[in-house]
Amino acid sequence: MIEGGTFSWTNEGPPCLQRISMKVKTGSLVAVVGHVGSGKSSLLAAMLGEMERRSGSVSIKGSLAYVPQQAWIQNASLTNNILFGEERTESWYQRVLEACALLPDLDILPAGDATEIGEKGLNLSGGQRQRVSLARAVYRKSDVYLLDDPLSAVDTHVGQHIFDRVIGPRGLLKDKTRVLVTHGLSFLSKADLVLVMDGGQISEIGSYMELMDRKGAFAKFIHTFSGNRRRESVIPRDKSNRKSVSRLSMTDFSIDLSHEQLISCDLSSASVQMMEAVDQDLDTGDAGKLTEVDKAHTGRVKLQMYREYFRTVGLLFIMTIIFLYAFQQASSLAYSYWLSLWADEAPVNGTQSDHNLKLSVFAALGFTQGIAMFGTTLAIALGGIVASRQLHADLLHSVLHSPVSFFEVTPSGNLLNRFSREMDAIDCMIPDGLKMMLGYLFKLLEVCIILLLATPFTGLVLLPLTAVYIFIQSFYVASSCQLRRLEAVSRSPIYSHFNETVQGASVIRAFGEQRRFVVHANRCIDNNQEAYFPRFVATRWLAVNLEFLGNLLVLAAAILSVQSRDELSPGIVGLAVSHSLQVTGILSWIVRSWTDVENNIVSVERVKEYDNTPKEAAWTIEDSFLPAAWPTTGNIQFEDYGLQYRKGLDWALNDINIDIQDREKVGIVGRTGAGKSSLALGIFRILEAAKGRIFIDGIDIAQIGLHDLRSRITIIPQDPVLFSGSLRMNLDPFDTCSEEDLWKALELAHLSSFVSALPQKLDHECSEGGENLSLGQRQLLCLARALLRKTRILVLDEATAAVDLKTDQLIQSTIRSQFGDCTVLTIAHRLNTIMDYTRVVVMDRGCISEMDSPSQLLRQQTHFYQMCVEAGLV
Repeated sequence: MIEGGTFSWTNEGPPCLQRISMKVKTGSLVAVVGHVGSGKSSLLAAMLGEMERRSGSVSIKGSLAYVPQQAWIQNASLTNNILFGEERTESWYQRVLEACALLPDLDILPAGDATEIGEKGLNLSGGQRQRVSLARAVYRKSDVYLLDDPLSAVDTHVGQHIFDRVIGPRGLLKDKTRVLVTHGLSFLSKADLVLVMDGGQISEIGSYMELMDRKGAFAKFIHTFSGNRRRESVIPRDKSNRKSVSRLSMTDFSIDLSHEQLISCDLSSASVQMMEAVDQDLDTGDAGKLTEVDKAHTGRVKLQMYREYFRTVGLLFIMTIIFLYAFQQASSLAYSYWLSLWADEAPVNGTQSDHNLKLSVFAALGFTQGIAMFGTTLAIALGGIVASRQLHADLLHSVLHSPVSFFEVTPSGNLLNRFSREMDAIDCMIPDGLKMMLGYLFKLLEVCIILLLATPFTGLVLLPLTAVYIFIQSFYVASSCQLRRLEAVSRSPIYSHFNETVQGASVIRAFGEQRRFVVHANRCIDNNQEAYFPRFVATRWLAVNLEFLGNLLVLAAAILSVQSRDELSPGIVGLAVSHSLQVTGILSWIVRSWTDVENNIVSVERVKEYDNTPKEAAWTIEDSFLPAAWPTTGNIQFEDYGLQYRKGLDWALNDINIDIQDREKVGIVGRTGAGKSSLALGIFRILEAAKGRIFIDGIDIAQIGLHDLRSRITIIPQDPVLFSGSLRMNLDPFDTCSEEDLWKALELAHLSSFVSALPQKLDHECSEGGENLSLGQRQLLCLARALLRKTRILVLDEATAAVDLKTDQLIQSTIRSQFGDCTVLTIAHRLNTIMDYTRVVVMDRGCISEMDSPSQLLRQQTHFYQMCVEAGLV
């Protein structure tokens, strides 16, 4: 129940929802409808307590379960994602899997429900992710269910199945209170209450029949789209095939599935393909494992790593640093020796001669030492900056040039760890360690020279002490270095877990699982500390041993000085004993700084690990023959083209021969796993051809740089991608368009009224991933970005899944008018969007089964005709 509620996202921000009053009876189904950005998801967020309540009251009776619009999936097994901390009850678990249409998916996942799901569910299709998210909520047996458009991600047959078996009047949740945000008109008549949202307010409320009788905006909208309504209930809206370019690499792969399986569930064949690729190298015990755990090297750090670091510092810097250190220590030695000579000089009549000269020399030596010390500190700092910049640039280059498969198996925590903690060690710890180590090494050399000058017999004690010292040092460094590696490796899970928790905070809070996540975070930190604490214990062990060695040296120097008191001057004895007293500290600091350097050189080792991972082809090719305006026509030719996800696996595409003329509009259709998205993969060279070639405007795309190719083709992906920054930066990242162009693009994407209402307009800040915009608005921004790029070739991957029917119709007309002189390839799941295209390519198991104009294909009454019958278009 909400009474007079006004809500905003921040305390200071403008209210997003106003005058919200609603009362929902226990066990009823409430449908929430409205245009893009009308406040549907915000209403659910207000119920969850995720928004700031400015006025009014919200009361919810019983426990909550929440299914977000973009499914949040953990990097855990499928079972753990569904159970979400609950005990497993086998009979209920199986009922939930069946109701959420997940059983056929389990048959094709390598380890069934024990299969590991990658970060953000990357090895599941969009539809599978949404169904797992729904299953998690259903398994909970909560009292109130908040469902944010969970059916837009699945095709219509599956959507109907889920509505009947889960959400609807005869579903598993029939006795629960359900609030369902939806764009599917066919479900509204079965709802007990319909809420119409408009501009952050409830514009109409009542049962379906009441609203129709009122003949208001809702009734008009229903009548406008009533022609499409029957269609809407049967046109596939399956996200499983609609993959974004960021995830194109695990797309379609032909699997022999029965007709019923294909209808009942949108299987992500791609994920299977990728999983099989991963599993080939694994034992059966590891089946279903996907992500690679951060590994720790063993043994001493290889000399190669030191060479690598010093190579990046540069020979000039190294020579300068060593010269300055030697000069500084020579000044220090002369300074001390001058003092001892001064002390030895016998006074004449109670005073010493040449007082001013001696003081001037003493001051000059002190000043020289100070200048040299400043020089060494500056040289080491600059050398460290040069090295860390170079290593960071190499790491960034390696990661950005990695293929998509690399990101599938590498958890984000591993990357974050290297870019934060390891780079910090290279920035600060290594130069500091080197500075201390070199300083104390030269200081030790100075002490040894003074001791040998004063009492040459000290050399006999120095040799055995050096041998013991080297043994202690090597024993300590090996242990400390391995502990440092273990500590570094155990830090990655902390970052991954934190990252995952922040992304799923609203779901975790809705399910009341905060305690479990805090405990898990603490466990990750405890694992990290298990390696961290022994490093300090080892440091104390070292200190005790080195104190003992140092004291032995002091004892030897003192005894030998007393024995030779007749030959030695008091000044030199004072110098020798005072310097030998420093030895304990010097030895201790040499080993500590040496260990610090070796421990932190581990960071160079870990940063360099990614140098040897597989890389994509060159981004640009020198002396390229590519015309500046290429492609000028947009003609695309596939010649005997074939694609494999990995050598030894079946063909994802085989013997593809198509000649797409300039300005042609081509729809690509086919069942799940037919190879539709693989065509887009091939055009963008996300995967390289296994055989054959693709020509664009007569130029073989394999012969040009990846950046040249990808920057001249546009894709509008199904998963919209936005970056942290202003709307202007997201629309025009390279500042190439005028203000007028930006507003025109926004108008064509039907976003201009929304943007002009924002206080900062185009300078409005988008949060990470565009989280402060609705999913529909993000999809429209991607369309506006495509309009600004003005390329000759446009690939559409069902880019309007999260928008209402009216906006969808407007967008389709924009695409037809604005991309009239472009070649358009549409990977289509809603067949009504491609019925006026010049040609339709029907894919089946990686091959082209038929290709012609839609009208011709309908006359032939083969595959395409059957699909149109299923979609209610014939």
